[in-house]
Amino acid sequence: MTVLIITRSDDNESSTRVAAAVEARGVRAYRLDTDLYPTELRISIADAPGERGRPHGHVAGPAGELSLADVTAVYYRRFNVGARIPVDLDRQLRAPSVEESRRVVHGLMAVLGATGAFALDRLDVVRRAEHKSLQLALARRVGLEVPRTLVSNDPAAVRVFAAAVPAGIVTKMMASFAVYDEAGREQVVFTNPVSDADLADLEGLDLCPMTFQERLEKACELRVTVVGDRVMAASIDSQALPRARNDWRREGVALLDAWKRYELPADVQRGTLALMDALGLNYGAFDFIVTPEGRHVFLEVNPVGEFMWLLHTPGLPIDEALADVLCDRAVRRWRPVEPA
Repeated sequence: MTVLIITRSDDNESSTRVAAAVEARGVRAYRLDTDLYPTELRISIADAPGERGRPHGHVAGPAGELSLADVTAVYYRRFNVGARIPVDLDRQLRAPSVEESRRVVHGLMAVLGATGAFALDRLDVVRRAEHKSLQLALARRVGLEVPRTLVSNDPAAVRVFAAAVPAGIVTKMMASFAVYDEAGREQVVFTNPVSDADLADLEGLDLCPMTFQERLEKACELRVTVVGDRVMAASIDSQALPRARNDWRREGVALLDAWKRYELPADVQRGTLALMDALGLNYGAFDFIVTPEGRHVFLEVNPVGEFMWLLHTPGLPIDEALADVLCDRAVRRWRPVEPA
C-alpha cells in the first residue's frame, strides 16, 4: 500500500505532516514534487496489463522508486509541472514541453483512479467544484444561507444590483491571484467594498468580469475544514484589525495566533456535509461569515484550500483526518471512474 502525494518542492509543512501521519499508519507515503518533472523525475506508464488489473509503470526520483501497481491512494495538493525546464529555451519548444509534461502527470492521476486507486480528490471533481456559481446554487439547495450575489461584466446590471442592496456591496474575484508592481512587490487582490465612485466607473468590466455580493456585518469569520465526514471549525475576529474587516487575509500573518476552535451549529454542519456530497469532495475548506445576529452565511469552499496554520493554532487535526481517509480508515466519497 502506497499513498502518492502530488505536490511541489516549495510546499509548506502540510504535505510533510500528512505524509508522516500516513507512515504512522503503516502505509508508505511517496511524494511526487511536480516541479521536478520532467527534469529530475522519471515517469513511465506502459500500455500493458499489470497484475490484478493495476497499471504497469513506475516513478523514479529523489524519493526513490515507486511501482504504479503499489499505489492505493492519490492525494492531489499542489501542481507546478515543468517549472525547472530552462526559461531561456525557445518559447516554441518550452511551451509544448510543459504541456506534454502536464498531460503525463494528469494522465498518471487519471489512470491510477481508473484502475482502482482512491483519489482525494479526482482532478475532474476538483475542477467542477471550483465553480463559485455552482457552489452557491448547491449551498442554497442544501439549506445553507448564502449572500445575494451577482457575477457580471455588465455595468448597468451591477448598478441595478447595488441599488437593491441598501447595506452596500463588495467585489471579489473568482480565482486567487496577485499582480506585481514595478518594484516586483506582490499585490494580492482581496475582497473590497464598492463605493459610489466605483459604481460610476465600471467600464473596465468589459475586460474582466467580477463577482459582487451584498456586504454583511461580521461578528467573526470561520474557516471550516471538512475531511470525509469530519467537520473542524475555527473562528477569527476579523473586526479586531481595521485592515482585516473586509478580508481577514490582509492581516493573515498578524492574525495567525488568534484563531480559536469553534462549535459549528448542527444544522450548518449538516449543510456543509450535504454540500460536500453534492460536489463529490473528500476535502473542502469552507469560508463563512457569522453575523452579529448569529447567522452563518456561506461564502465559498476551496477544494484544495490551505490548512497549515490551523495545525498550529488552534491545533486542528486535519493532517490526521486526511491520513485516515487516504489509508481507508474513515468515510470516503468515492465515485469510481466508469469505463467509456
